[in-house]
Amino acid sequence: MQKIGFDNQKYLDMQSEKIRERISKFGGKLYLEFGGKLFDDFHASRVLPGFKPDSKLQLLLKMKDQAEMVVVINSNAIEAAKIRGDLGITYDQDVFRLIDAYQEAGLYVGSVVLTRYEGQKSAKAFERKLKKQGVKTYHLYSIDNYPYDLDKIISDNGFGKNDYIETTRSLIVITAPGPGSGKLSVCLSQLYNDNKRGLKSGYAKFETFPIWNLPLKHPVNLAYEAATADLNDVNMIDPYHLEAYGVSTVNYNRDIEAFPVLNRMFEKIYGHSPYKSPTDMGVNMAGNCISDDEVCCEASRQEIIRRYYRALCDRKQDKADDATVEKIDSLLKNNSICIEARKCVAPARAKAEKENVAAAAIELADGTIFTGKTSRLLRAPAAMTLNALKYLAKIPDEVPILPQEILEPICNLKTDMLGGHNPRLHLDETLLALSISAVTNPLAKLALSKLPELRDCQAHSTVMLSQMDNGTIRKLGINLTCDPAFETKKLYHGK
Repeated sequence: MQKIGFDNQKYLDMQSEKIRERISKFGGKLYLEFGGKLFDDFHASRVLPGFKPDSKLQLLLKMKDQAEMVVVINSNAIEAAKIRGDLGITYDQDVFRLIDAYQEAGLYVGSVVLTRYEGQKSAKAFERKLKKQGVKTYHLYSIDNYPYDLDKIISDNGFGKNDYIETTRSLIVITAPGPGSGKLSVCLSQLYNDNKRGLKSGYAKFETFPIWNLPLKHPVNLAYEAATADLNDVNMIDPYHLEAYGVSTVNYNRDIEAFPVLNRMFEKIYGHSPYKSPTDMGVNMAGNCISDDEVCCEASRQEIIRRYYRALCDRKQDKADDATVEKIDSLLKNNSICIEARKCVAPARAKAEKENVAAAAIELADGTIFTGKTSRLLRAPAAMTLNALKYLAKIPDEVPILPQEILEPICNLKTDMLGGHNPRLHLDETLLALSISAVTNPLAKLALSKLPELRDCQAHSTVMLSQMDNGTIRKLGINLTCDPAFETKKLYHGK
């Protein structure tokens, strides 16, 4: 059983209360810039054990009668067919995915906003698709010398030339498929145009990390730096908050650098600024809901190690540069975090060296570690998982739950009939075989029932896994790291 260090229910209650307070503060309407992932926030659930990956979604569902979702996308990202690295889909495809997900969850999606709109061909085609589905769309246009020429920006030739987004709720959640979409511009444009129409409204930001009321070098905040090493984000003491209140709080460099300009924008829109610091703009109660600090510290140290291995693998595949690896390496060294603290790494490597094949190891909740190796019929992650399930189901090691006579026909089908070059079964194929066997084999059924117990376990592979195996391991909730090595010398490693 995973040790819990975060009170999720307390977080939902406190966060929703603070958002309601902020709505009231601004006269009944709040544009809430939503940073990070609204659902599937696995980084937060790893560094704050007890935080549910869909906590932010559940938070909004508590306020769904007040909330209206507005999805923002940069028109240039549509034109460039920009890809979300974690999902492998374009930003415009992700907008469709987000709309579906929000609506299926019971949230109201009011509109989609195309920022930096200049009539780009792909953006116009995307807009036509949205309109055919009954989704309202609006345009925000580029403003020369944004965000520095405030006289132009805060005028009818700046924000005033943007489409005014018609909204009907008190909490307008501004979200996007990724960074650089223009969420803040949408919020500020709406504030200007509301004010011009005599409507009261305000702005706030919901960003979970860094956590403002934890120390600068707290492992949870360091884990955020590791997670954003490729963006070159740096956690800093908020100097504006320290000067205004005499209290040290943590923010990150981009918000601190942007605050003077934002502050002047607020002054020009409202006649005064409602905020004295970047920290003031945020609504984040996560730091108040840590129930066991040491559990969160250890989980965060593990996350930094995990991010280091990921950066090494990304560099091997030319997805990251030396600077990203060096930044995380510096975090490890400067904070005395030893990568050997990841207990599943050494057993995996020892197995690989002994057998001279790729291997994997998983550390279960009780600390027991099981390994698996690549064999004639199975890939290492599949063998590792079967061995762990047998242990959890208390099935003797010598008793096979997937005999050779079941596996061989599947392997032969892959090569003889489907034209594959590698007969070995991926993890998902192995689990499908196990589920079919469970119909007639009680032991297979028992082993299959233990799959949920693998969630939040730590695993390591001595080679980088295929996209298929990576996806299955992620769906099972296993936290995986890999050595930066290909299993073969082939140039194509897609399967």
